Amino acid sequence: MAMAAIKHPDRLIDRLPAARGEYREDVALARYTWFRVGGPAEVLFLPADQDDLQQFLAATPPDVPVTILGVASNLLIRDGGIPGVVIRLRGAFNETSLTEGGVVAGAGALDINVARYAAENDLGGLEFLSGIPGTVGGALRMNAGAYGREIRDVLISADTLDRSGVGHSFDADAMGFSYRHSGVPGDHIFVSAIFAAEPDDPAKISARLDEIGAARNETQPIRSRTGGSTFKNPEGQHAWELIDAAGCRGLRIGGAQVSEKHCNFLVNTGSATAHDVETLGEEVRRRVLDTCGVELQWEIRRVGIAGNGGRK
Repeated sequence: MAMAAIKHPDRLIDRLPAARGEYREDVALARYTWFRVGGPAEVLFLPADQDDLQQFLAATPPDVPVTILGVASNLLIRDGGIPGVVIRLRGAFNETSLTEGGVVAGAGALDINVARYAAENDLGGLEFLSGIPGTVGGALRMNAGAYGREIRDVLISADTLDRSGVGHSFDADAMGFSYRHSGVPGDHIFVSAIFAAEPDDPAKISARLDEIGAARNETQPIRSRTGGSTFKNPEGQHAWELIDAAGCRGLRIGGAQVSEKHCNFLVNTGSATAHDVETLGEEVRRRVLDTCGVELQWEIRRVGIAGNGGRK
């Protein structure tokens, strides 16, 4: 006679509903992040598809914290890790397809892949996405932009699931977009979006993609362990210019450094902890305030429990 599995009430995983996707406990998250720093997820959930995610949200106790993780290109996970369930979208959430007037993209699709998919189908208007590191879900959440365009300029609609698993659809006007911000409630998980794109000359599309790629290579430390732009641009100013004026270019704390190439980027030189990165960012903010009288606001989202990454 088979014995029933023993339940451990102190283990979060035993409080979670059955799912077709995959649960993993105590998963190191640093390898999923561009900074390559940060602590573990208490539980990592990889849903099989949107229905699986919806059922998980509906059946998971409301007191269980839920955090969504894309490719963490604009995210700093603190050294103490993330309590609760971290959800990573992959598989079906990475798909793209054509629709009348544009492109449908899953929230897990890389922005650059959406731009390339549109180009492969001779559709223009989404080339700027190739200059945004990360996924569609993250781009929607922060109204990401690059090279003169933002998500709000091309979004037709976006679909979400709220914390209880109920589906919602937002058109561009309902998204509450502003600079590097959307007004969609923070507990909603983006699952897909439709972007407007129009037929265009393939040569012109290709040229724009090449131009953006060359500009990124020339001006940004894209081959470093970084997290993209660290601080939002104050109105009418460029954060990098303020950081440079405050004498922070090349500044180091532990294994974290202000990029010599573009000083609105922080980089992990190889031995940084999340604590090093965040401490450096706060020091940059302090120096810019003292020197320029401007209080920089973080663009990088910081999540999890603080720690020192083993530093004494």
